[in-house]
Amino acid sequence: MLNDVRRNRMYQKAIESAVQAGCKTVLDIGTGTGILSMFAKSAGAPHVYACEVSKTMFDLACEVVSANHMEDEIKLLHMKSHDLQIPEHIPEKVSLVVTETVDAGLFGEGIVETLIHAWKNLLLEPKPKDANYGGYGQVIPAGAVVYGMVVECPEIRRHHRVCVNEVANVNIEEVVQFSSPIHCTHKSSDANEPYATEKMSRVPGGYRALSPPFQALTVDFNNLQDLESIASGKSCRISVLVQEQGRLDCFITWFVLHLDNEHSLSTGPSEETCWEQAVFPIQSLPDGYLVNPGDTVVLDVHCPDCYLRLDLVTVIRGGEADREMTSDDMVMENEVDLCDALASLHTTHDKGTGQELCILEPSEIALLNNVVYHETFHHAISNVISSLELRENGTFSNARDTGTPGEHSSDPLYILDVSEGFSVLPLIAAQLGKVKSYSSVEEKQHQAALERLSERNGISKERLEFWLKQLEASDDVLQRPKSDKLWSIIILDVIEPCGLIRQEVMEKCAISRCLLQSGGKIFPQCVVIHGMLVESPTLMQESAVQGTEPTLGFSIAPFINQYKVPVHVFLNLSTLPYDRLSDPVELLRLDLMSPYSSHLGVATEVKVKTCKSGQVTAVPFWYQLHLDEDYYLDTSSEMSHWKQAAFVLDEPLRVEEGQELLLSVHFQNSNVSMTLKRPS
Repeated sequence: MLNDVRRNRMYQKAIESAVQAGCKTVLDIGTGTGILSMFAKSAGAPHVYACEVSKTMFDLACEVVSANHMEDEIKLLHMKSHDLQIPEHIPEKVSLVVTETVDAGLFGEGIVETLIHAWKNLLLEPKPKDANYGGYGQVIPAGAVVYGMVVECPEIRRHHRVCVNEVANVNIEEVVQFSSPIHCTHKSSDANEPYATEKMSRVPGGYRALSPPFQALTVDFNNLQDLESIASGKSCRISVLVQEQGRLDCFITWFVLHLDNEHSLSTGPSEETCWEQAVFPIQSLPDGYLVNPGDTVVLDVHCPDCYLRLDLVTVIRGGEADREMTSDDMVMENEVDLCDALASLHTTHDKGTGQELCILEPSEIALLNNVVYHETFHHAISNVISSLELRENGTFSNARDTGTPGEHSSDPLYILDVSEGFSVLPLIAAQLGKVKSYSSVEEKQHQAALERLSERNGISKERLEFWLKQLEASDDVLQRPKSDKLWSIIILDVIEPCGLIRQEVMEKCAISRCLLQSGGKIFPQCVVIHGMLVESPTLMQESAVQGTEPTLGFSIAPFINQYKVPVHVFLNLSTLPYDRLSDPVELLRLDLMSPYSSHLGVATEVKVKTCKSGQVTAVPFWYQLHLDEDYYLDTSSEMSHWKQAAFVLDEPLRVEEGQELLLSVHFQNSNVSMTLKRPS
């Protein structure tokens, strides 16, 4: 945000206008680095106060204000604005409140509640129409208009709606209703927020607008009654005309923030801005449901708990509400009612559909939609099972335990899946022969869903166990299935959805290796890190404040940049703006079947030849997870539920085409670090 020059300049001009028009006392709520307070002081405000609840940010603001020689002119308070008292903390009510406590959904950082309190306790009376500024209170921003759009977006769909009926011979339709938490009504304890956030211009695969933009909501931050109306959760019903045929995947919203009558900021998807847009996934429609030009989408806009929310009510075709939107057994007024009904069932069955409700994170839904992932595991697990069965039936029949050959034939192969979150891999394994699968899922609704799916696929209860039910609370997950047995396969979740290697991976592999029978395998057996050199001003902008120019001459960069991290996560390389300066190369190889050599760390030096002249700013990296010699998964693939990461250089390195560089890669304590240099 600090690199967003236009945002900074608009705030500066609006604050200057207010101060020059007579606002003498200024309160900066949620000051962050203190930049808005410094704008006010530079504009000539005699008295400037700033409050910040975060201790880290408060300390940072103190450093920044001092470095800009304003420590005696701006009073910084480490507290919430709700706790400010007059005259204990500030001597009198102020004439101007400045704040940017807004998120992609406008109200998510509490600006409504904050300003209601401010108008009642901290601000002078609002300025009557046509009155002068003197002696009255006002707020910057003065108001906002929220805009919305009906959108088709396959990427959002695959993260919020299960779109497949079967994965690797496991039927997942009919018996379980999967839903993301960014869908259920705010009354559900599983709901995190009523919306996701995305930079729509960088969503893989793009999106299509099915409707023109519509005005969803307006708010006047200088009107207490308007703020209290929003806080009451008052609903507004809107009808939107469809202009393009497509899948109704979500509503997206953005806003125009009116700082005053002359200065405004837009967070729209086509704007060059630091802002993301709010995304409201729609999951209650039948698979393949299309809207057509001339249809009308009816939605409710409201703010329960002061969070913006858009709910689909119905689609009108030819003047009548479409009955396809709800089941014959459950006709609901709107999506909120449907979500309420589903959420109330939780781990019980929907009487109309017989479906279990199971709340999954968006990354878990994307994983469930990844057919290639499950097919790859299916083949690799099958290979191990076939190999072990050959051993058992041949000369190596004593490999798994010390009994007689007759006893071996009656023993199952034990497979443990310790994936993080929901996973159907135990069901895939249970269908592949004489196998006893163990799932390490913790949540009861996930266990219930797996049990329903197991029944649906004819898997006997004896072949699926929940491993944590058999362990004491203090027990480690990685231990023998039985005192005299070992695992045939242990499936580890080694990569986080954000694109980083999980913590303590090598330690877990070392323990797992000791728990495998002869011929048993850890999945994945090997992790290969790949990367390339790129020039990406975007990554630089999102990594650190670029000098004093973006912050309009104020020294902020040296202080905020102390908190920068070298590795960026949750990247989509397919849409990240960058110029490729080298071909992809193998950076590092981790053998998880021989983890002891990597336990204390691994370091390699890779020669990388540039294919284009430019400035290297970052090294994006991703992984190939080798399950065996034949099958591997690529975390940069189009359908991957994993994102990618990038190591951002402290300073860009100028290179010429054909130049050879040395890239040092260090892996220690599950962390990857890199150093790029020219050969000496």
